Amino acid sequence: MNENLNPEKLLEENPLELFNEYVLPWIDNILLAIVIFVVGRWVAKLVVKLAKTLMTKAKVDELLVNFIASILSGLLTLVVIIAALDQLGVNTTSLVALIGAAGLAVGLALQGTLANFASGVLLIVFKPFKVGDFVEAGGVAGVVEAINIFNSTFRTGDNKEITVPNGSIYGGVITNFSARDTRRIDMVIGIGYDDDIKLAKETLAEIIDDDKRILRDPAPVIAVSELADSSVNFVVRPWVNSADYWAVQWNLLETIKLTFDEKGIGIPYPQMDIHLNKVENAA
Repeated sequence: MNENLNPEKLLEENPLELFNEYVLPWIDNILLAIVIFVVGRWVAKLVVKLAKTLMTKAKVDELLVNFIASILSGLLTLVVIIAALDQLGVNTTSLVALIGAAGLAVGLALQGTLANFASGVLLIVFKPFKVGDFVEAGGVAGVVEAINIFNSTFRTGDNKEITVPNGSIYGGVITNFSARDTRRIDMVIGIGYDDDIKLAKETLAEIIDDDKRILRDPAPVIAVSELADSSVNFVVRPWVNSADYWAVQWNLLETIKLTFDEKGIGIPYPQMDIHLNKVENAA
């Protein structure tokens, strides 16, 4: 474009040259910018679709697939818009710098949220637990109801719904009680020092053997573990299916107490013997 030409003079002397010199370049730029935007959006959608297909084939969680696809789509759309504006002559360098500064400010303001997001991604990718598992994490024990990008939802034993930030979950210890098909029940049963140890051990073995929910492999363990201050303690360690854990433990405790009572085996409680000596005054 010739900058020395006077548009007003050209309009009077040669309108066609004015059109070619000023109007036509703008039309070309606008049309090219439109083409860049349309083609760019089409390419962006194609890239997002390809990325979703690859992640789905890699068996990435659907929630994470959709979230990453949304972020990728937004970033590619932003690139296409900047390219179209650059074709129109807009100073995109300043625009990119402004977007970068805004992104940094938002990132600093949302540190906690970003930490929860990162933890949510790690929970979905590495899967220390899944929906339906009974876990203890983030200071909460309950059944996992949902695993979202920023938080997870648990249902407690008394049917309360608790939402926990993912940062609190992934940043601490996670105990998954449903991760294995079987669990071991650990109980300590005490008897008195005057009671028959062999009879107590045989009685515990009979109780264990009578409960068909208790697994035979691995074999249950019944052994004297401690000669305590006021009792002889047995460890009782049977294996059960994870789903039967609490029901079997509660039933065993009740059955052991009733059976010991029938056989006269005492279950002592902590006690202290105090001996008083009478001291006579000297004459």
